[in-house]
Amino acid sequence: MKKALLGLFLFLQVFTCLAQQVPQVKGTVLDSKSKKPMQDVSATLQSTNLTVTTNAEGVFIFENAIEGKQTVVLNSAGYAPKTLNFEVVKNQTTDLGTILFEEDITSEQELSLITITENDLGDDNSGSENTAGLLQASRDTYQQAAAFNWGLARYRIRGLDNEYGVTMINGVVMNKMYDGRPQWSNWGGLNDATRNQEFTMGSAPSDYTFGSILGTQEINTRASIYRPGTRISYSGTNTNYSWRGMATYASGLNKDGFAFVLSASRRWAQEGYFEGSDYGANSFFASVEKRFGEKHSLNFTSIYAQNSRGKNSPNTQEVTDLMGVKYNSYWGWQNGEKRNSRDKDVEEPIFMLSHYWKINESMTLNTNVAYQFGKIGNSRLDYQDIDNPDPTYYRNLPSYYTSMYQTDNNLNSVIPADAYHPGGVGGLYIGDQFKTIADKTRANFVANPQLDWQGMYDANSTVITDANGNIIGRTPTASRYVLYEDRTDDKTWTANSILNAQLTDNITFNAGATFRKLKSHNFQNLLDLLGGTHFNDIDSFYTGNQSQSDLNNPNRQVGVGDTYGYNYNLMANNYDAFAQARFSQRKADFYIGGNFSRSEYQREGLYRNGIYANNSFGDSDKINFDNFGVKGGATYKITGRHMLSFNGVYMTKAPTLRNTFPNARMNNTIVDGLDSENIYSGDLSYIIRTPKLKARLTGFYSKIANATETSFFFAEGIVESTDSDTNNDAFVAETVTNIDKKQMGLELGIEYQFTSTLKGMFSAAYGQYTYDNNPNVSINNDGAAADLIEANPDLVQGNGSITNFGQAHLKNYKLPGMPQQALSIGLEYRDPKFWWIGANANYLASNYIDVSALLRTDRFIIDPETGKPFLEVTDSRTRQLLKQEKFDNFFLFNLTGGKSWRVGNNTFGFFASINNVLNKTYKTGGFEQARNANYRQLNQDVSSGTPSFGPRYFYGYGRTFFVNLYINL
Repeated sequence: MKKALLGLFLFLQVFTCLAQQVPQVKGTVLDSKSKKPMQDVSATLQSTNLTVTTNAEGVFIFENAIEGKQTVVLNSAGYAPKTLNFEVVKNQTTDLGTILFEEDITSEQELSLITITENDLGDDNSGSENTAGLLQASRDTYQQAAAFNWGLARYRIRGLDNEYGVTMINGVVMNKMYDGRPQWSNWGGLNDATRNQEFTMGSAPSDYTFGSILGTQEINTRASIYRPGTRISYSGTNTNYSWRGMATYASGLNKDGFAFVLSASRRWAQEGYFEGSDYGANSFFASVEKRFGEKHSLNFTSIYAQNSRGKNSPNTQEVTDLMGVKYNSYWGWQNGEKRNSRDKDVEEPIFMLSHYWKINESMTLNTNVAYQFGKIGNSRLDYQDIDNPDPTYYRNLPSYYTSMYQTDNNLNSVIPADAYHPGGVGGLYIGDQFKTIADKTRANFVANPQLDWQGMYDANSTVITDANGNIIGRTPTASRYVLYEDRTDDKTWTANSILNAQLTDNITFNAGATFRKLKSHNFQNLLDLLGGTHFNDIDSFYTGNQSQSDLNNPNRQVGVGDTYGYNYNLMANNYDAFAQARFSQRKADFYIGGNFSRSEYQREGLYRNGIYANNSFGDSDKINFDNFGVKGGATYKITGRHMLSFNGVYMTKAPTLRNTFPNARMNNTIVDGLDSENIYSGDLSYIIRTPKLKARLTGFYSKIANATETSFFFAEGIVESTDSDTNNDAFVAETVTNIDKKQMGLELGIEYQFTSTLKGMFSAAYGQYTYDNNPNVSINNDGAAADLIEANPDLVQGNGSITNFGQAHLKNYKLPGMPQQALSIGLEYRDPKFWWIGANANYLASNYIDVSALLRTDRFIIDPETGKPFLEVTDSRTRQLLKQEKFDNFFLFNLTGGKSWRVGNNTFGFFASINNVLNKTYKTGGFEQARNANYRQLNQDVSSGTPSFGPRYFYGYGRTFFVNLYINL
């Protein structure tokens, strides 16, 4: 009886254990070439959306797997993703055995096509680059189309600027504090070193940050996660550079716990795609890691990416018609070589120390300290008491004569452009004498379309003659022309910690805290006297004290390397903390998160400006912004292969430094009533994941409220005055506040594997991105400030130069500079013998010009001399003049292909692409010039048919190629 009871007891114990056993899935991942275990490979169980990573032995384990048919997807940078289908049996462990991970030969496409479109970047001194959305390594079909097929057309995901995304390296935010955008050139040319990336779309949760509404890109440079080996590549292209050489070596983790990665590249071009756009860039990368036992690791990353490129000019339609889309007015011949006057130079090294602490099996803490310093310079010409050297200056073009002077049909006499013409547009024609002048001007421009460097050198000297009057030499004089750069020297410290904890099998917790400190020195740096002896540090548009850049050191004479014009520091501190929790259940996953941040800004003037003598030198007031955000979302698993996903967020965002000080070069003024942006965003997706079909359909909506934007330009007819002697023209700083923007639309991505070798892709985007209110416009007019000081010498100048122009009627105007609709269809064939070819056809539509807010205020129709509406104003003509220009829709066809060979353990290969095969000409963006700032002047200019101040446009590349040869050892 005792034996029977004992046997029954043991049976019940075994039965109970079996009854309590839950299904488990595990596997071991090895490199197919070295047969070594691969660590940190991500494995995703699609039915649960749960992701785990392999350990040092290459093993991954899923606990509590759902019974039935399941799919695991394995991913690691540089390797072809692997999808495994299997069935989980109740109360059993499913061992997938050894899984060999092979190099992804088509990843060469991503490494080769991450080429920043730098042609149409602004001339501001932020250094940030407004590219087409976040560059990322996602496998999502739609995001791949957006980045690689539509990116060169300036497409932006969900119509959002990069400041609404977060770019990180090792958990450290790389978005600039000046304007909120990342500076891609800081790691440009280091494609191999930055290929380990994680990307989250929209407001979806990230392990590293609260994020924003565009998405989060995390670049991981931890040395031990790189695939061991050497990679060398050499490329040729005809885009912004011509040649690129790159080499990378990764040691892997050795027995002493050390791992290191080295990478270097050079890119260069004597002339890029656009005329006179030279290019030179050198990049270096080093990452060293030391592991201390199983729990601690230190990693040091250093990045140096020096970049210098010649910009190309945005041109009016008149100039393009005369010279073509590749024409660039910024360069001229000097000693037989092309010299560009508008170079952008970036040199901002990054140093980062990271500590990884594995607290226990379910909790890690990553702590980073980073320091970035260096310089960004944007060069241009300066001149005093002499003509503008720009060959496209409006007085050098025929439109100046065809638009500024016209004849009346009845009188057949010459009358000025700003006179009232009762005959309207149809009653005007060009006088013969001015047509002759216009023809001569046209011929002269076509014959001499570039900068005259020698003429500027001559203007900076006087002629020496002999007794007979023959020129025998030249004597340098004070320079009237010089080359200078707008310089920004930033010093940024960052310290942060990020906690990741698996609290239970179903609950993951992430939290982090970050502190960032910026000191940004902004100044005008003289680069070249162009043969002269010195340059006078005054503003020749003004007289007396008002002409002085620095009253503390008046009438300075400056030389090469000297600071002049403006000189100030911007200081900023930012504190940020976030926390989020993710919950995983059998039928649904959901998350919640929140953050709090504080931004502190201040300006320190180093010059006492002559116009703003009492509001330019020393410290400005401090301004603080406290912000918060909350977000949440859920994924409902209809089946293991069909899901619904929702993400929603409400957050506030501090204005950037750029938009806080509207005239930072001149004074300490802060935008009146400045406050944080309010941001609402949500998206709903239907997702299909089967062995052959992968698809996602997403609807999204975003609202950005209370935004602020600043800009600078010269405007005519802007100053109201009944005094006929008053000049109504001015160089102004425009600030537009209380801007609301609305972005909504649909995204679709479909990928279907027809056979094991043939895959089809289809992507589509339909967006409506508009201004959603009528924001307020104010103008900072230095000339008006100077007049005030002249009339009231004892005036303490603060905001007296700022004029409120009231509301700009922008509601329902389209947000500019991007296609709002896009389609892409493609096929890709991958042969088992390691060659592949792909083709895609793309249609992009609904791209609009950047409209002038100033022209859409009520003052547009007001005569500045009388203060009353112009007599000739009509509603229909006003609507016609202010209608937003829509660019032509266009079609792009691209081809890609590649081949690789295995020789022993080495891989040789090439990648090639041809973009815009049909050589289509298309506009990527443009902006209205606000120089004609009232109805009469704009109407006169437009009515001529050849406007002197028409919109300026940027153009995309025509047919371009890229060829890359590489070897992996």
